[in-house]
Amino acid sequence: QGIFVLGLPYALLHSGYGGLFLIIVAAALCCYTGKILIACLYEENADGQLIRVRDTYEDIANACCKKLSPKLGGIVVNVTQVMELIMTCILYLVVSGNLLSHSFPYVSVTEKTWSVIAFVTLLPCVFIKTLKIVSKLSQLCSLVHFIIILVVMTYCLTQLHQWSWAKFRLSIEFEDFLVSVGVIIFSYTSQIFLPTLEGNMKNPGEFRCMLNWTHFFACVLKTTFALTAFLTWGEETKEVITDNLPSFLQTLVNLCLLTKALLSYPLPFFAATEIVYACISKGNHSNYSSPLLALGVRGSFLLLTLLMAMFIPQFALLMGLTGSVTGAAMTFLLPSLFHLKLKWKKISFVEKCADISVFTLGFLCSLAGIVCSVKGILDVFG
Repeated sequence: QGIFVLGLPYALLHSGYGGLFLIIVAAALCCYTGKILIACLYEENADGQLIRVRDTYEDIANACCKKLSPKLGGIVVNVTQVMELIMTCILYLVVSGNLLSHSFPYVSVTEKTWSVIAFVTLLPCVFIKTLKIVSKLSQLCSLVHFIIILVVMTYCLTQLHQWSWAKFRLSIEFEDFLVSVGVIIFSYTSQIFLPTLEGNMKNPGEFRCMLNWTHFFACVLKTTFALTAFLTWGEETKEVITDNLPSFLQTLVNLCLLTKALLSYPLPFFAATEIVYACISKGNHSNYSSPLLALGVRGSFLLLTLLMAMFIPQFALLMGLTGSVTGAAMTFLLPSLFHLKLKWKKISFVEKCADISVFTLGFLCSLAGIVCSVKGILDVFG
């Protein structure tokens, strides 16, 4: 449950009843692509048992492109993954600076300076070596997230007398709807982390069950939250729903959001540094056999995210463009393409049709997002 959830009520404002349907469909699609991606890690042995023969997204890509070029697929996937993860980390730093400046407006400090202060609290990330530490931080992140959701929904329930289904739109603007599609779909994306997550589970056999339940609960939470918030504020719904709260609640929620942003940083940070380190050491990186090199990679990455957060102009538009390309590719295009390539002879006709449909949908979403982002960039630069 990422910060994207706070934009779901605004997405409903522009998508109406279609947005509610899309929240459910997006959960099913992202759950499905997660499963087929993990299926690509396994092959049957002579006895018909499934054996994990690949460990990463890169390994899957290399297996699909081995006839064309042994390492081409892995390079494309790694570049795409690292781009998205870097942008995610930068976004958390930018958001942290923004939240601090809004929480303490009486302190004469610029937003960039607040980002540096937030960065200092993230320095211990250079010592993260295992996913276990990240999982504990993610648990705290989830707890903070539920506090935010609880505060917003409790306030909304106190305004129950103002609710009206008439606030939902029946007619929608196509461009506005595309924005809503991006927010809703990318609030579910987790495919980048799934191979690492499944590989670190005590019982990987429970992965599919875990994916079903997490996407089900995510869908219920997103639908309930988006619906209650939109019914409360209607046409006045803002891009980030916490901005609609009265001032006495905004400071509390902003500080919770700041905590969430800082606790969210380690997961994409860990995933990105693992990819980069594996590429540098050519996969020979069990337990970080070269501690100095590992520390250097993590330290360099940490500094890079700060510098980019401080100096990249029009970051929001760049993030939108990157998300449209990398997000759709990693979530829809590549999992369905890889599954078709590696499992073509073993999957049913229905599964083939499902993969082709997901690929087509992902391509259209990516194309629409790129067009909207490029249009926004051209508008800014005249």
